[in-house]
Amino acid sequence: MSEEMKYYHLKGLSIFDSLPEHIMRELLQVVKFKTVYRGEAIEYGSGAFSKIYFVVKGKIKITEGDDRGNELIKDILADGELFGDLSLDGHAPDEELAEALTANTIVGYCTTTDFKKILQSNPLLAFNFARKVSSKLKRLEDRHADLVFRDAKSRLIRFIKNWARTDGSRIGDKIILNNYLTHSDIAGFISTSRQSVNVLLNELRDSGLLYYNRKKIELNDPIIWN
Repeated sequence: MSEEMKYYHLKGLSIFDSLPEHIMRELLQVVKFKTVYRGEAIEYGSGAFSKIYFVVKGKIKITEGDDRGNELIKDILADGELFGDLSLDGHAPDEELAEALTANTIVGYCTTTDFKKILQSNPLLAFNFARKVSSKLKRLEDRHADLVFRDAKSRLIRFIKNWARTDGSRIGDKIILNNYLTHSDIAGFISTSRQSVNVLLNELRDSGLLYYNRKKIELNDPIIWN
């Protein structure tokens, strides 16, 4: 990848877009890029080799499993979001896994050691990083509240609404979503069974609110889904 393309990718990330030129040049020296294919796992590393990642293009799911093979999807990340060893202390969570959800996903990454050095010399970058981490924590708090106060159908509708806001394309009187998630993925995110997701999606389809297949989801009433 050319230096110009690396610079373009970095500048396109909201955490870096307002940084002065000399900091961007420092980042170019330590941030690397790679293409990750759908279903491919991404290693966080540990100790001095632990990494922080930046989603440049595509979608990443962050999961945690238990001893019985059950998978909880902790987050679904889009362009500009961060993952990896966000504590920057060399102790990435052992039980957490990252996996590409989309084909030809592009991520940038560097060691937490290198990232901390640049953070220490640039307060604006430190502020941007803190804001990104705070936003992730707020999303997790909202999901916890959903699990406590909402039933599975309400959680599914809220999930689709949020998905539409971040990924939806308005075409006429419909909102179109590229469907890169399986029913198991959705079930893992809203903490219910795959069978329940199938039943609930069929209910929403039969009521005329949406249509779905393996490639796309059409939301038929933008006022309801906004």
